[in-house]
Amino acid sequence: MTLDMPIGNLYGVGPKYEKHFANAGLYTVEDLLYYFPRAYQNRADICSLASAGFDSAPHAYILTVASDVKVAMIRRGMNILKFKAFDESGIVEITYFNQNYLKEVFKKGATFRFWGKVTKEKRTLCMNSPSYEPYTMAKPLDPFVSVYPLFSGMNQKYLSRLISGICEGIQGLIKDHLPEKIRLENELCTLSYALKNIHFPESADALDRAMRRLTFDELFLFALSASQMKTVSSAKLAPMMKRVDLAPLLSQMPYELTDAQKRTISEIQGDMCAKNDRSPSDLNKYIPLEFTIKPMNRIIVGDVGSGKTICAASSAFIACKNGYQCALMVPTEILAFQHYEDLKPLFENAGISCELLTGSTPAKAKREILSRLKNGQTSFVIGTHALIQDSVEFKSLGLVITDEQHRFGVMQRARLAEKSKSAHVLVMSATPIPRTLSLMIYGDLDISLIDEMPKGRQRVDTFVVDESYRKRLNAFMRKQVESGNQVYVVCPSVEEKKDDILESADFNPFILAFKDTPPLKATVDYAKELSENVFPDLNVGFLHGKMKAKEKDAIMMDFANKKIDILVSTTVIEVGVNVPNATLMVVENAERFGLSQLHQLRGRVGRGKDKSYCILVSNSRSESSRERLEIMRTTYDGYTIAERDLKMRGPGDFFSTNSEIRQSGEVSFNIAKSCSDEALLHSAFEGAREVLKDDKSLSKSENALLLAKVEKICNIGAKTIS
Repeated sequence: MTLDMPIGNLYGVGPKYEKHFANAGLYTVEDLLYYFPRAYQNRADICSLASAGFDSAPHAYILTVASDVKVAMIRRGMNILKFKAFDESGIVEITYFNQNYLKEVFKKGATFRFWGKVTKEKRTLCMNSPSYEPYTMAKPLDPFVSVYPLFSGMNQKYLSRLISGICEGIQGLIKDHLPEKIRLENELCTLSYALKNIHFPESADALDRAMRRLTFDELFLFALSASQMKTVSSAKLAPMMKRVDLAPLLSQMPYELTDAQKRTISEIQGDMCAKNDRSPSDLNKYIPLEFTIKPMNRIIVGDVGSGKTICAASSAFIACKNGYQCALMVPTEILAFQHYEDLKPLFENAGISCELLTGSTPAKAKREILSRLKNGQTSFVIGTHALIQDSVEFKSLGLVITDEQHRFGVMQRARLAEKSKSAHVLVMSATPIPRTLSLMIYGDLDISLIDEMPKGRQRVDTFVVDESYRKRLNAFMRKQVESGNQVYVVCPSVEEKKDDILESADFNPFILAFKDTPPLKATVDYAKELSENVFPDLNVGFLHGKMKAKEKDAIMMDFANKKIDILVSTTVIEVGVNVPNATLMVVENAERFGLSQLHQLRGRVGRGKDKSYCILVSNSRSESSRERLEIMRTTYDGYTIAERDLKMRGPGDFFSTNSEIRQSGEVSFNIAKSCSDEALLHSAFEGAREVLKDDKSLSKSENALLLAKVEKICNIGAKTIS
């Protein structure tokens, strides 16, 4: 076995399963080795039947089969299998559905370790479909059982068995890329130990050590990769532009810019229009003096509605007035269309041509747009991922802008920038990041913070309620719609899940400390309930990330055009269009979300002239949940909220991604997104700085493994890095 061996070469993996793995972005043994569990069942903590609390949490029980197994047909194609089992404190009735083969497994007198929920029906204790393992005193069972994130065609037993075989087969093959000095300084275990115990932990302490090492790895490699990206981008050329009068653009705005916006535009002007800081003798003689070797590589960070777009538009205006082209890439077609509708008249009034290019652009129109981009007739193009297709060519691309940068990876931004050998880069993000983390997370970018809201922007009143307010909440939702406004309802899940307790923000999946977590509301089911039982006379729609892009865009377009009264959605609306008519944001199971995420959701309303509201619904009795929601109720500054989020939950939320499938060429945060140790974050970044200080290009022999890892993550060739 080798780490680069295709999964299809493993014993027990046929073409069918290989295809399932490929659809999930898993191709090699190494991919599977880094496909970490999302939770662990602590089956070493054995409960007695007498102590079963009948709560929503499963527990482990050592039980002996007390009766013969009985199988009964309850309807055509459906049968149930029942038997009784006992421990020294009581008896429970266990039921399985459509699993006749278990009749040969559960023999009277045999002992098993069961894992499941005990309920009480009348006076009888019951368990439905618990997990089971034969139990003997002579052969202790693993204390922790891994729970993997599943995908189409996969089940827990098959995946666990396959990864177990890999862990046994790769012993001695794992070479540690982390410099030994860094590893010892931070008291980290070896990579081999970490990978084995992240999948099959020997103990709670072993699991903790494995998590700490792998978290450090992800943060450390992220820091190195960001530094290398910055090195690469700063080595390129970009046009040194002349300052232009922005009045023809800004005078069309219906409001006065904030000081933060003015400061950001000034920083952009400084980047794009700065004089060359090198003397002519330092420059290659073939490089014209109007080019600077340091392009703008800047991010604008600000709350939803803080006015980032006009700052980006100003940079586009500068580029176009200097005779260069500008491309603005956004993550969805509906957002691209809205930017186009807003910016096209502003630019065309100033004599600058503007085009829209998306995946749904008709073939004939697309050919014409591509032609105009290639010959330079079009100065400003707004689009989606369609902009990075090979068929898109520019005559003189001088500026690349990406909106909602967390939806694009480093390499996607780079692909657009590579459309020109001399482009400035500007990205935008609506996720406020604590100042202590900004330089770490955006290590390859200079930062402009827009930390004040435009004048006249109304505050969104925020309330925290529990289920007892449901009737009043429904009445308030109806009132908003009857007043001509619209409502967002955000749920934490797409569909109901049997193990939804594992998705709670109050649940640490790596310690498996279950807390008081209310049932999870799911988008599809709740939208159906509202449509059929609560608001049958209103138009209720639903939206979630598993829908196709065209479906999502169509739903958002209908909502923007007032064809939908109430939109039930997952957090996919974090990156949404501006809907001024939406005045109410209802967040179900609000305890399941981080503060920064709640703040972004709240920013989706309050964008019009009418008073807007955000209602956080939570039945959680967790003290930490109540404290977080109280912060949301009383605090409105995104950066203050982000700082509080960092202190309460650690830096993990700021590294989370919404992608369900890992993308090639991206830094993947699997463990770090659940990190709650700010000190470890700082240590990882400090370790990266220490390595780069001694070996900036990672060219020394002792850093060969590290260089290979960084190249693989960032997809940067060795020649480019050096």
